[in-house]
Amino acid sequence: MHMIRRTSESVTEGHPDKVADRISDAVLDRILTDDPNAHVACETFLTTGLVLVGGEITTSTYVDVVDVVRGALADIGYDQPGLGFHHQDCAVLSAIKEQSPDIQQAVDHASEVRSGASTDPYDTIGAGDQGIMFGYACRDTDVLMPLPIVLAHRLTQRLAALRKDGRLPFLRPDGKSQVTVEYDGDRPIRAATVLIAAQHTPDVKQSKLESAILDEVIRPVLGRWLDEQTEILVNSSGRFVIGGPASDAGVTGRKIIVDTYGGFGSHGGGAFSGKDPTKVDRSGSYMARYVAKNVVAAELADRVEVQIAYAIGRAAPLAVNVNSMGSSPNDDHRLLEAVRATFDFRPGVIIDQFDLKRPIYAALSAYGHFGRTDLSLPWEQTDKVDALRQAIR
Repeated sequence: MHMIRRTSESVTEGHPDKVADRISDAVLDRILTDDPNAHVACETFLTTGLVLVGGEITTSTYVDVVDVVRGALADIGYDQPGLGFHHQDCAVLSAIKEQSPDIQQAVDHASEVRSGASTDPYDTIGAGDQGIMFGYACRDTDVLMPLPIVLAHRLTQRLAALRKDGRLPFLRPDGKSQVTVEYDGDRPIRAATVLIAAQHTPDVKQSKLESAILDEVIRPVLGRWLDEQTEILVNSSGRFVIGGPASDAGVTGRKIIVDTYGGFGSHGGGAFSGKDPTKVDRSGSYMARYVAKNVVAAELADRVEVQIAYAIGRAAPLAVNVNSMGSSPNDDHRLLEAVRATFDFRPGVIIDQFDLKRPIYAALSAYGHFGRTDLSLPWEQTDKVDALRQAIR
């Protein structure tokens, strides 16, 4: 057997970086509710007693940023005394300006239209930035995501759920998980190591914390992936009372691997949160996942990575690549031809197809943007399977 180990991590919505993501996406959602055509690039920084919101926003509506920030913090759970950070007491500063007119004209009037080369309405919207985006899918799980990141997200989601419903009242908002899965070749066979770091009240004993986390979090989530040799670590550093923004600064976009595939495949480097869908960091990545998932669902490959490259102000992508990593009966060039015959990668098409001008983003700010079973996400649909199979014949 060729045994390898792969590891992914997740963090709870109370982790400082995820709090920043949540605030940025909450601002975006509030704007899109009244102005679906707004251009938004909202960044958040927070530390002890301070939230700073900045970026570039062009919109016809008004948003009370301070109100949005305090509401997001309260929803996450920073509404209790003794956390070192409170939604009512922290200072909130806004440093938002309008989007550069150079960028705005490039997005609203793509180069294909400006040059007279096209009259297609979908060529009106140019990419909001240059860059490369990646999508990934594999057969590890029923949602066609790598097993380590799926398990890591489910652990942190359960930590948050048990805190919020009061079943584990000693938990606080901050927390992390990490799962190492052992593979026989490409097939996951067991969880080798499970790590939980859970912020807690100062009065709970370590033995009680470990027992509760094992019984109420790890065993229900990991189930059959656990065995007698699985190493389980709960708060391996010991005490974890001070957490959240009181212990570490948080910044939007610092958890891009947590947001995507947990270290499987590649990443172009662009974050999602706080960005309207004309930013291809977001919409292009959703499209790349949609393509990859449909390719695997169509049984054209066991795992696949899709790359899309864009230029700012241009609707058509510069390049699309498909890498099946040797897991397809077809060569990658043939797969790519089928993909290009089935999917349209222009930002305007992606936005309409996925209905991305809706306030759906705060719910995505923690626990991943892909493979979610708790949300109905259009880029997770496998409705192009038949078209792909037809195209590759």
